[in-house]
Amino acid sequence: MRIAVDVMGGDHGCGVVIEGAKRALQTERRITALYLVGNRAEIHSALPQRGFRDHRVRVIHASEVVTMTDKPTAALRRKKDCSIWRAMELVHDGKADAVISPGNTGGIFAAATLKLGRIPGVDRGGIATVIPTADHAFVLLDAGANIECKPIHLAHYAIMGSIYARAVLHYENPRVGILSIGTEEGKGNELTLEAYRLCKQLDLNFIGNVEGHDLFGGRVDVVVCDGFVGNVVLKTAESLAAAIFTMLRNELAVSPRRQLGALLAHNAFRTIKRRLDPEGAGGAPLLGFNGVVMKAHGSSRERAIANAIRVTAETLHHHVNQVIAEEVAKANERLQVAETPVPAPAPA
Repeated sequence: MRIAVDVMGGDHGCGVVIEGAKRALQTERRITALYLVGNRAEIHSALPQRGFRDHRVRVIHASEVVTMTDKPTAALRRKKDCSIWRAMELVHDGKADAVISPGNTGGIFAAATLKLGRIPGVDRGGIATVIPTADHAFVLLDAGANIECKPIHLAHYAIMGSIYARAVLHYENPRVGILSIGTEEGKGNELTLEAYRLCKQLDLNFIGNVEGHDLFGGRVDVVVCDGFVGNVVLKTAESLAAAIFTMLRNELAVSPRRQLGALLAHNAFRTIKRRLDPEGAGGAPLLGFNGVVMKAHGSSRERAIANAIRVTAETLHHHVNQVIAEEVAKANERLQVAETPVPAPAPA
């Protein structure tokens, strides 16, 4: 496995990303080469500070960075030597198998689209996010890449999300649902109604429509929607979790008795916080591209980067892209056959 890491795109500087890479290589022996892509002087300065010496590390110089405020496509045209573009080049040229970046989401998506291209048969790539619930987790796809989708895009998201859930979450037969305003087959808009019809024809464990209150009730493993809805769901869930912890912290500090109760329940609160911590997932994969691409959060610390590398290695190990290519091709053929009109019998 050969992985390229864009060390320049995050909020905390290349040193944090490099420390995360160091932690990942200490436990992940399947990786044969790790490319650190960014400003060579900064990388070489950070490596000895962290005692990072590993024969698998290669440094690839990039003099520019796509910042969080840059407009993605314009920035890629203007900054020809940016770190995310150089990292994608390594995959395009066959020198790396995967890219990880904590940088500008739009920039990563645009670079993947322009440099890597999509897997044959996949009409639109998407961002998959793993969201924890009380007793497991579900994959949300698309989490914000495409705000306008066609039904076939949602059908492809259903396939890709199911494959990712099997490979990374180890769900034997993931339950796939389309996010809608009701569980009945006739509920929804034109997009979800047609996507429902397509998904019924696919070789999936398709359970139909799911509503908002189904997401955290353990009823579904892969939630399919367009990027507009998905991004609202993701950010609402993240902010709600933060608000609940803030309310708990404030209420438990009101009196000595509550403070004692909080002390007794400290381990339980810590476990819940760890389950809800987005750093555990490491990042969100961009599915549907010719190469594994992992988007880490811009504010990622060392643990999140290490986990992003771990999950990327798991994705490569299970050949997720190859499986996507095979299953999407079968699905497209099945849907095409289903749409082919039956010729009328010839007159006697």
